[in-house]
Amino acid sequence: MQLKTKKHIIWGTLMLGMIITLKAQTYEENWESVNKVNATPDWFQDAKFGIYAHWGPVSNAFVGSDPEKWYAGWHGMKMYEDGKKVPTKSGKPTTNYVHHKKKYGNPKKNGYTDIIEEFNPSGFNAKEWADLFAKSGAKFAGPVAMHHDNFAMWDSKTTRWNSMNYGGIDPSAELKKEIEARGMKFMGSFHHAFTWKYFAPAHAHGGINSKDYDLYTNPHSLDSDIPDTEFYKDWWAKLKEFIDVYQPDLIWFDWWLENMTDECRTKFLAYYYNKGMEWGKDVVVCYKESTFNEHAAVKDYERGRPNQPKENTWLTDTSPGAWFYRPGAKFKTPNELIDILIDIVSKNGSMLLNVPPNPDGTIPNEMKELLVNMGKWLEVNGEAIYGTRPYTLFGEGPTRLPEGGHKIEKIKIAYTNKDIRFTKKSDKVFYAIVMDIPENETIIKSFSTQIGILNSKIENIELLGSSSNIKWERNEDGLIIKNPEVFPTDYAHAYKITLEGYTENDIGGNAEAHID
Repeated sequence: MQLKTKKHIIWGTLMLGMIITLKAQTYEENWESVNKVNATPDWFQDAKFGIYAHWGPVSNAFVGSDPEKWYAGWHGMKMYEDGKKVPTKSGKPTTNYVHHKKKYGNPKKNGYTDIIEEFNPSGFNAKEWADLFAKSGAKFAGPVAMHHDNFAMWDSKTTRWNSMNYGGIDPSAELKKEIEARGMKFMGSFHHAFTWKYFAPAHAHGGINSKDYDLYTNPHSLDSDIPDTEFYKDWWAKLKEFIDVYQPDLIWFDWWLENMTDECRTKFLAYYYNKGMEWGKDVVVCYKESTFNEHAAVKDYERGRPNQPKENTWLTDTSPGAWFYRPGAKFKTPNELIDILIDIVSKNGSMLLNVPPNPDGTIPNEMKELLVNMGKWLEVNGEAIYGTRPYTLFGEGPTRLPEGGHKIEKIKIAYTNKDIRFTKKSDKVFYAIVMDIPENETIIKSFSTQIGILNSKIENIELLGSSSNIKWERNEDGLIIKNPEVFPTDYAHAYKITLEGYTENDIGGNAEAHID
């Protein structure tokens, strides 16, 4: 009886300790608490490359548009800007308004709900999407779960405006299954904080049926920046449902959430991070502007990046062309995207690449080819990308962004064979990635014998994907690497550099043996 009591006491003490530990790890709804999270777990720092897809009812809105004209991606907003009831800078209707009126009729009578009703995802195949994402080399992927148009790309019970009611599919559930089956992490992106501003022109233009306020939000003025209580309630209900049902590894936010209350932001962070612990997952949150901070989440740069390394891991979200489907769309080349990825990784960042599917859910052939080519390059050179950390310096060469920040990709730059970026795996192994095919040799000036960057002797240099014996020398001009007869890939080329390693003597160590 006494032994049993002791066992019970020991067991009770252990359980109490576990409960206290769990309670101590639980995040509360305030910045001080959520700022203690590990915002960049190892899996995210190692992943480097992810994919999401801008696809939904609005994709079909651009069918029949003029490929020679520019249309805003925010069609649900711009389609109501007639230049009269809804002012525009030019005083004229937007191209989106003109196109919508021609295709659907006057937005006052044929509004955004008409676009939703024709959503027909007949070509969507989650297995094909996931196969392609895996071939591209992506390590995390998922849908744009809800864009500015307030339409849920999942079988939602919190809103009738969802892909099951209009389309008969749950792409989030199907993609989660197929993405995770291929060893990738699952993500979802949320853009619906901006819905309050997005549909303000619809109310200004008029004709919104009160029964559809659950899509368009309650009536408010064009200049209103303060959502009502119902908006906050709906915003949270949709986000919480996605978290609970799909258990994503990563949630990414678009802008304008920074204009909402601190309370709603810390409520989300505490809830999601606590759910992550419940699931046994290290979950990640990505944000723009000042929505969160770099202690609580991962900062994102839209179509941009810093022009220097950052201490905290960060993210770029970018697209090879328009965010949503366009007829005759033009895409970046694999070479451009690979060079951007290399530059991002060298500065402690990761890339989230958009894939804009066709309206029916199939992926354009040009996009397939682009992703496969990226995957082939990563298959050879991924060792210099995945699982790496920033080197002592991020790179050298003449080509560099003049400034960092959002949307700096509009500054067109082309990297050359004189541009080199560095990553590292350990103190003894790092990589020099040459951004184009060298003419005869690669000279890395930063590793000159006159500059004290290398902390020990070079033991070996090899070219990833090549069995060639790489010839090299190091002198006052730099580290000079002779070209192999053949390069293994068509784009950038990664040299793996192994050092002997740096050591120091203990007190009374080997140094005494050299004293005369």
